[in-house]
Amino acid sequence: MISINKTARVAGLLYLMLIIFGIISLAYIPSQLIVSQSASKTFENITNSEFLFRLGIAFGIITFLIHIFLPLVLYKLLHNVNKFQAKLMVIFSLISVAIFFVIILNKFSVLTLINKTEYLENLSKTELETLVMFHIDSYNNGIQISQIFWGLWLFPFGYLVYKSGFLPKLLGILLMAGCFGYLILFFGRFLYTDFNQTMISEIAGYPATLGEFGICLWLLIMGTNKLNFRKKAVDKTL
Repeated sequence: MISINKTARVAGLLYLMLIIFGIISLAYIPSQLIVSQSASKTFENITNSEFLFRLGIAFGIITFLIHIFLPLVLYKLLHNVNKFQAKLMVIFSLISVAIFFVIILNKFSVLTLINKTEYLENLSKTELETLVMFHIDSYNNGIQISQIFWGLWLFPFGYLVYKSGFLPKLLGILLMAGCFGYLILFFGRFLYTDFNQTMISEIAGYPATLGEFGICLWLLIMGTNKLNFRKKAVDKTL
């Protein structure tokens, strides 16, 4: 029992780190540097705050390294509930990691453009600004694709939580609903230009947010329901 609670708390700690580093790298730092409607302002912000830009890359890499280990720890915790769903959870998560490590090359290209003498000497300022913005936009497009798999991994994860018997069913329901929330956000933004102005865009992300924060804190603080876990283990042997 100590072992399973230790595994749960390791998963909770990894999840907390994922959330913290993810918010900083995917939301906070970009909000300080990227002006979506102004290539010149974005270029100026990055060149004036290059260390912050590099920090965003580093934190992004840490985020997705954690995204490798978290599902593996969750697999150890939940694979006895349903091995097929546990494998799907790991696969979907790792696909999002693979996408990230491809698209992050765009941010390295930005650093090359603003630091390499050949580009600075042979391209006009406008051309440099346009190229930098192109790579930023390419990175953001890749993040949008990655969000599909951020959603998909939540469905098997939520199913395992719901069926586990030793984690709250409500959190499992929220995680599964979060999967559809991510998909609604992706397809809504892709198909409808003004989707971000609609009420659906405001509420679609709530289930994933509540489910992921909830399961993170539950695993970190509560671990597992020992009595239900013991009952589940006994049932498996009968």
